[in-house]
Amino acid sequence: MTQALPKLLSFNEFIEWYPNNGKRYELHKGVIIEMPPPTGSHEKVVGFIAQKLTVEFDRLNLPYTIPKTALIQTPSAESAYSPDVLLLNLDNLDNEPLFQKQSTVSQAASVPIVIEVVSTNWRDDYYNKLRDYARVASRREEMGIPEYWIADYAALGARKFIGNPKQPTIFVCELVDGEYQMTPFQGNTAISSPTFPQLNLTAQQIFNAAN
Repeated sequence: MTQALPKLLSFNEFIEWYPNNGKRYELHKGVIIEMPPPTGSHEKVVGFIAQKLTVEFDRLNLPYTIPKTALIQTPSAESAYSPDVLLLNLDNLDNEPLFQKQSTVSQAASVPIVIEVVSTNWRDDYYNKLRDYARVASRREEMGIPEYWIADYAALGARKFIGNPKQPTIFVCELVDGEYQMTPFQGNTAISSPTFPQLNLTAQQIFNAAN
């Protein structure tokens, strides 16, 4: 007996369905994914990174903000992600057709940096989002976010990424010729950010925020 395949949702269907129940959901290739509840350590790391970036863009008087909740739509991947830290460029939001009503961006010019703090669904951050955030904006339906951080403070990722034995690692992924170049930072190494070259922040400071 042939089993019917589950119906894949469009972004608009996902938004219409999205319940107001306090939970976070993402759309992965047309499939609704409920995000696991964050731990206290996870939220402390998210808050610490957001604070450090806010201080830096405020110091530089840049037109940026970090929203409480917002979605990144990757149309060619039929996905919509809710990042842990999303740096928005206010100057481009007027060009975003979905932002005012649906708090959603789909253009690389709106997103200087996107950051995922790794949790139990670490494969999404290291594989799916790494691929989809990097999709080159050579066509209108693709993105190409210039900078993507993977903050693996609990060393949950695969050994091929963070070593054996596993070590907490911050990856700064810079988009170069359509692909992310992943630079790892561990211990007291100062993090090098293409967007904020004067950022005074080490990997260990981020790891300490989880305690």
